[in-house]
Amino acid sequence: MKIDQQLILRLEELARLELSEDERTTITRDLERILDMVETLQAIDTQSIEPLTYLSEEVNVLRVDSINHQIARNQAMQNAPLTDGIYFKVPKVIDK
Repeated sequence: MKIDQQLILRLEELARLELSEDERTTITRDLERILDMVETLQAIDTQSIEPLTYLSEEVNVLRVDSINHQIARNQAMQNAPLTDGIYFKVPKVIDK
C-alpha cells in the first residue's frame, strides 16, 4: 500500500482533522513505518507455532447481571439540555 498525499487528505477528512503540511509529512512517515513493521511481521514463519489461546490459567469470575438504582424517565429528562419528552435529542454527527 502506498501512503500518498491523497490518502492523507482522505484520512484527514474522515477524522475531521485540519493538519498542517508538517503534520501531514509526519503522519505520512509514521504510517509508512507502521506498514513496514507489519510487512516485517508477515515475513516471520509461524507455521510451527501453536496459537496462544489464553495468557494465564485464571478464570473470569462474573457477577449476575441485575438492574439496580433505576430512575424514572421524567427524572432523567430533567437534566437533559434538549428532549422531545421521550428521547434525548443530540446534534447530528454523521453525514451520509
